[in-house]
Amino acid sequence: MSARNVILLGGPGAGKGTQAGLIVADYGLPHISTGEMLRAAVAKGTAMGREAQRSMESGSLVPDEVVIGVVRDRLAEPDAAAGFLLDGFPRTVPQAEALDAMLSETGRAVTHVVAIEVPAEELVQRIAGRRSCPVCGRIYNVTFDPPRSAGLCDVDGAELVQRADDNEETVRNRIRVYEEQTAPLLGYYEARGVLERAFGGGKRPDEVYAQVKRILADRPA
Repeated sequence: MSARNVILLGGPGAGKGTQAGLIVADYGLPHISTGEMLRAAVAKGTAMGREAQRSMESGSLVPDEVVIGVVRDRLAEPDAAAGFLLDGFPRTVPQAEALDAMLSETGRAVTHVVAIEVPAEELVQRIAGRRSCPVCGRIYNVTFDPPRSAGLCDVDGAELVQRADDNEETVRNRIRVYEEQTAPLLGYYEARGVLERAFGGGKRPDEVYAQVKRILADRPA
């Protein structure tokens, strides 16, 4: 079977991480996220890793050329030769163009782009409604999966907490950035005939994954 070179797209809170875990388990693809790649490059002390570390330590955004270089290094590793799953990259059309160019150098191409689509208001509810137990780590949602007693963990009775960056204002800004910078990738990949949409609004993760599996099965790799 030919390699599956997969990209997962979706707004913040769309469930990309959950779907990525299921894809990796079923298809054996290495799950490559931007954060993971940058941390690994820094830990290995590669040239691109040192560039990324300087940006991160100064609090600035990691430049495109550095991120693209880290991706190039990661995709050159042996475990990515038979296919990969990219999550968090590309984020912009210029990054997508750079990815296409680097893959073409080794006779590869993106084969599947899966866009998990969830209405913006549901994304806000998912993220801004998240609460976690500081003791056992269990995650709740005040709308979709509330605890039996408001504000208290079902397991140990600890008071639930909300991450500082899960507030509604921050979430809406993250969604705005996604729509401005990343959503244009839908048109880019649709024009190349590799985009498929999985509708995640109001659906359980297993229902979304059933759509994802059909996409990966129906579109030849």
